[in-house]
Amino acid sequence: MISKLFDRPVYLKEQKNLVREITAVEEAIDYLEDWPERDRDLIHEAALRTCYMAHDGLKPLRAARDAIRSFAKKKGILAKEPAVKPWMIRPVGGSGRAAL
Repeated sequence: MISKLFDRPVYLKEQKNLVREITAVEEAIDYLEDWPERDRDLIHEAALRTCYMAHDGLKPLRAARDAIRSFAKKKGILAKEPAVKPWMIRPVGGSGRAAL
C-alpha cells in the first residue's frame, strides 16, 4: 500500500513532553479512530470523514491535513513544529562504526 503523505507533518500534543508527528492520511485516520468514544463529537466526525474521503481520493490530501489540524486546534492539542527534529540529534553511543 502506498502511503498518502502530507506536504508537511502535523504535530499533536499527547502528554506533557510528548508530541506525535502525523505525516500521512493513514496516520491521521488511526489517530482519530483511537480517540476515546466518550470524547467524540461533530468535529471529530467531520475530521474523520474528511480523512477517509482523502484516503479514497474523493478529496485532496490537503483537506485531510487541514481537518486533522482543525480538530487538534479545537481540542487544544495542536503543537508547533519542534525546533529540534529527531534527525538533528546526534546519537549518544558514538559514531555507529564498528571498532577495528
